Amino acid sequence: MPGRQELPSTLERSSQEAQRTWIKAHDSAVDQYGEGERAHRVAYGALKHTHEKVGDHWERKEGGRKGPSDPRSARPRQQGGRSGEGVDEQATKEHLYALARRLDIEGRSRMSKPELLDAIRKANRSRTREARTS
Repeated sequence: MPGRQELPSTLERSSQEAQRTWIKAHDSAVDQYGEGERAHRVAYGALKHTHEKVGDHWERKEGGRKGPSDPRSARPRQQGGRSGEGVDEQATKEHLYALARRLDIEGRSRMSKPELLDAIRKANRSRTREARTS
């Protein structure tokens, strides 16, 4: 099934560029591996190299930076690793603080970089859940 028909809800609320990235990677993965979870993982892996999740949608990374966002995106599939859930773990603390401000995360000024990452992940999950129910 073409990627356009399987577009996740978070990408439906994202830019055309993010949608194109996911669809192109998904369709290529379907050609290579067949339809299923693996095609979706490949598409998200490609998306995480250029975009980060902010609330309930995906945005271009800070300064247009490209590269893996988290340990899982940086490794081959067989090696596994932890997922950053779309949050760019390579971003500066200042960028993460600005995202936390946009997401209205309380206590952000006292948070360390790992705490900001966790708080942004939690806020993203919450916003996505809310967007799916409305």
